[in-house]
Amino acid sequence: MDFDDLITRRGTGSLKWDATKLVSGIEGEDVLPMWVADTDFQIAPVIRDALVAMADYGVTGYFSDLGKARDAVACWMSTRHDWRIDPSWVLASHGLGNALALIIDALTEKDDGVVLFTPVYHSFAERVRVAERRVIEAPLAVNDGRMSFDFDAAAAQLDGSERMLILCSPQNPGGRVWTTAELQAVADFARAHDLYVIADEIHHDLVFPGHTFVPFAKVTDIADRLVTITAPSKTFNTAGLRYGNLIIEDAELRARLQKTLHGQSIQPNMAGVRACEAAYSPDGAAWADAQVAYLDANRQAFDAGVNAIPGVRSMPLEATYLAWVDFSGTGMSDAELTARLETRARIVTNKGATFGTGGESYRRFNLGTQRARVDEAVARLQDAFSDLQ
Repeated sequence: MDFDDLITRRGTGSLKWDATKLVSGIEGEDVLPMWVADTDFQIAPVIRDALVAMADYGVTGYFSDLGKARDAVACWMSTRHDWRIDPSWVLASHGLGNALALIIDALTEKDDGVVLFTPVYHSFAERVRVAERRVIEAPLAVNDGRMSFDFDAAAAQLDGSERMLILCSPQNPGGRVWTTAELQAVADFARAHDLYVIADEIHHDLVFPGHTFVPFAKVTDIADRLVTITAPSKTFNTAGLRYGNLIIEDAELRARLQKTLHGQSIQPNMAGVRACEAAYSPDGAAWADAQVAYLDANRQAFDAGVNAIPGVRSMPLEATYLAWVDFSGTGMSDAELTARLETRARIVTNKGATFGTGGESYRRFNLGTQRARVDEAVARLQDAFSDLQ
């Protein structure tokens, strides 16, 4: 597959391309959307073949067999992440947004606190607030340009009402790949404060050379309070097919979540199940490896370009395709920065403040697109800030 092939997504109902006005107020054929975290690449041929075969068969009624998908998930975790799980540990949801919502509903009560290490994926706070729980922000530290935990500062934010912690691993938007020691420290923090943990590991396959992703469950001993959520959707750009995994070792906790799934009549989409089975295969693995190599080159090209702008610094990216760029060195207000990015450069990004405390001076850029678009973004940014050169 040639990742350089420009795919036209405008006019297809794409959130990323057709709804830019939702977050920016600007629209037009020249707008370059770099916000929503999906890629502009066509799906892997092995997934396309599976979906075509399903369509050719021509019957899409009720289905019940998740056995092959569970086996595929278990095989993928073993071969890609050296994490051996039993297929019976895997429950299926209608995507990970759905998984987050139902786990929060099942394991916490109204007004309970949910701890987030911020800045972090903005949907976490949204899901917590919609469920009428309280967001407890525990800001991450930034040391030598990399995010790190500050557990003493986190503990100072707690008031005793907290029942859950949501961990983003690898971290979005900072791109950190947490070390084994860091993950064990998170587990210690959760145990000390009697917290359930949701480990969102959706970006686990998008890790760059020199870094190794470690599944949280593999190195911690809090299975009775841990739900790991994963999906093929970020790796293989299948978010629209609505499929996600809840991996739960503890039988009692798994039964509790299964009851919630059943009670809310939640099932994954059949197409999402077939896509998962196909993606988590040797052909899917080869495609994923090729994509990571391409994204790594995108990352390097983007960083070199934006870091050449005085006062602008892209956080070193260890995983994900989401660049986290600090504009604080420019001394610009948020309004001026927005004008430069959107009015002059015509680029739509995610504002850092939406990710919580610690994100105020940042913007998130999606690099999961063709190199030509990354190069165009760099050129536009350098032009928009040319007076700083």
